[in-house]
Amino acid sequence: MKKVIDHLTTCKNILLVSHAEPDGDALGSLIALGVVLEQANKTITMYNEDPTPAIYRFLPSSNRIEHELDDISRYDTAVILDCSSLDRVGKNTELISQIPVVINIDHHVTNTGFGDLQYVDKDACATAAIVYRIIEVMGLPIEKPVAYAIYTGILTDTGSFRFANTNRDSFGICAEMVSHGVNPEIVSQHVFGTYSLGRIKLLNMALDSIEISKNGKISMMILSQSMLAKSDTHSEDVAGFINYAKNIQNVVVAVLVFEYPQNGNITGDDDQSYYHISLRSD
Repeated sequence: MKKVIDHLTTCKNILLVSHAEPDGDALGSLIALGVVLEQANKTITMYNEDPTPAIYRFLPSSNRIEHELDDISRYDTAVILDCSSLDRVGKNTELISQIPVVINIDHHVTNTGFGDLQYVDKDACATAAIVYRIIEVMGLPIEKPVAYAIYTGILTDTGSFRFANTNRDSFGICAEMVSHGVNPEIVSQHVFGTYSLGRIKLLNMALDSIEISKNGKISMMILSQSMLAKSDTHSEDVAGFINYAKNIQNVVVAVLVFEYPQNGNITGDDDQSYYHISLRSD
């Protein structure tokens, strides 16, 4: 931790990146650390290759997240957040790896230990909780926008405090964020309570696609490009769908099979389909 904080104190131009197809923790940790480092007079760029899901666009500064990278020569540091491996950042993995110092901040037990500097705490409930510790040690102020980002990261990654990674810090940090101005009802309304009609239609089709293994332990949900077209939705509207498959009684492993668009992020024959596989388990 000390080496990471020492470097963040001295570096000047930072690219902050979280994993493709971002969830609440990826976005919350990205925004929280980006905003406080900017307040500490650093030049920062927040990047994620995919659009921000609609349910997280209420987060202050979410509109500042960039989705394309141009000249990386200006960056002296890349901070990779909530990624178990560097390739989780997406198509610009190789480009980002060329930045002089790569810092790995994460909480996944599968973290590969990539980067020049690492702050990986596999006991942390969320990467947002690790970001909170960094902010605390650096003595930087936590204003309301940062508090909302940290609270949302922890709330979503613990499944509203239902998952096994929920611990004392989960409640303690979130309680502190409330003292900094977070309204839990507002977060819940955006993350869990407001959906477009198209997203509801897409969810209906996704639920209808669920298949269960013979022993009842594995569920599989399928989402195709035709389903997105029929519901007039986009890939970011899929956020959180896998949890419905995981929450089925007796299921211990949930699988979401998501079809990439033709000529999308994957390079190959025009008539070949490609799929992204997401897993959730106990």
